[in-house]
Amino acid sequence: MKSSSTLAVYIIFISLFSSNIWAQSLNLNSFKKAISTVSTPTNSSSLSKEEITKGLKNALTIGSSKASDNLHKTDGFLKDAAIKILLPAEAQAIARNIRLIPGGEKLVNDVVLRMNRAAEDAAITAKPIFINAISDISITDAWNILHGPNDAATQYLNRNTNTSLKQAFQPKINESLNKKLIADISAAEAWNKLMRANNKAARSYAGKLAGMKRVNANLSEHVTNKALNGIFIKLADEEKQIRKNPSARINDILKKVFAELDK
Repeated sequence: MKSSSTLAVYIIFISLFSSNIWAQSLNLNSFKKAISTVSTPTNSSSLSKEEITKGLKNALTIGSSKASDNLHKTDGFLKDAAIKILLPAEAQAIARNIRLIPGGEKLVNDVVLRMNRAAEDAAITAKPIFINAISDISITDAWNILHGPNDAATQYLNRNTNTSLKQAFQPKINESLNKKLIADISAAEAWNKLMRANNKAARSYAGKLAGMKRVNANLSEHVTNKALNGIFIKLADEEKQIRKNPSARINDILKKVFAELDK
């Protein structure tokens, strides 16, 4: 009888031990499977790498073209408070003084108008430069952009087009700034006169007592940099719309690619 009881205890112990080993084995297998799934996210995606690349290129082409076209329109820069180009910060004191004399207000406003018109004229030259850079996007670039921050594509284009854009913008902006305004004087000429007058006064005894500072800003450089900044601000806005707003995905490939981010 004693030996039967002992045998029963052994059987129960072995059963429990075996069950525990089996359970651990199942848990380990499940864990390995989970790790494998996390380590290879692309395997669970319904999109091929080629589709992702095509979708990203399509989104960037649409967004960059729209940004360029909108900024090229009359008042594209001038009437948009976020990107309107004002006189250089160090020239604000000059502008305030000029506005006090007869005709000064109009002169300052005309210079600001011409700066923004120059940026609007140049904006259209961005489109082919953007499209050329977009065509060079690799599969790796596309994956990183898709899963990057909301402005990942904008950052990519900024890195890869900034120098070319500046080279394209500068001549157009110079041409616009040299167009004649009132009294047969261009914005560039008016700016240079304002700077020379200010700097002469700043060097005088009275100017030094008044704390006047010399201004050496290059108007063409200022407008070019502000124009580039404006176009990338608007490009980032377009990118964010496509990422976050399903209604902005105007074709099937955009809907398919960016739907992956909605999951």
